[in-house]
Amino acid sequence: MKYMDELSQSEAAGIKKTIQDLFRQTCILQVKCDPVTLVQRDNPRYRICANHREFIADYLSVLDCELVHDPQEHIFRIKGESMPIDKLTLTGTRILLLLKMIYRDRIMGEGLNATVTCLREIREIGSNTNLLTRKLTAQEWQEALSTLKMHQIIELPGAIGNLEDDTPIYIYSTINIFCSSVEINELIKKYEESTGEESEEDI
Repeated sequence: MKYMDELSQSEAAGIKKTIQDLFRQTCILQVKCDPVTLVQRDNPRYRICANHREFIADYLSVLDCELVHDPQEHIFRIKGESMPIDKLTLTGTRILLLLKMIYRDRIMGEGLNATVTCLREIREIGSNTNLLTRKLTAQEWQEALSTLKMHQIIELPGAIGNLEDDTPIYIYSTINIFCSSVEINELIKKYEESTGEESEEDI
C-alpha cells in the first residue's frame, strides 16, 4: 500500500497493530488504566487512530467494516457484519447490568473513585436486586469478566483467576455503549423475572 510505504517502519507497524486491536477488542480508548496500578494513561493506539483515521477507515471499508469515532466517550470503535460476535450467557449479561448500575449510581457523586468496584460489591448488589440468585462458579466469573475486559468495558489488575473479593475492578465509560441508562431498568426487570434455563445474549 502506497500510504504505508511512505511511513516509517515503526509507524506502519503501529497502524497494523492498531487495526488488529480494533478487530480483537472492537474499540480503542483515548485513556487506558494501567492493569497493575489502575492509574490512567494516554493510549498511543488512540493517537494512531486519530492521526491515520482516513487510511484506517478506507482499509476497514474494504472489509465491510466502519471506523466510528465517539467524541463523547473518547473512543474509536469498529462496526460491521464481518465482526466476530462474542456472546455473554444470561449470567454474564446480569454481571454487565450490575456493573452498569454501579457506574450509573455512583459516577456523578464520587468522581473517578466511583468507577472502581470489586467482586464483593458485585455479588452484594446482585443479591439485593435478585440479579444473582446463586453462587457463581469461578469459571462463570472468568468467562464473563474475560469478555468484558476484551471489549474494553473493565480493566483488571493481573490475571482474572487471581482476583480476590476486594481486588479493584475499573469500569470504563464504554459500558454506556453496551448498556444505556434508558434501557437498564427494563433489562433488570426482565432478568429478575426470567426463569428456566439460561440463554445466550449478544453483548
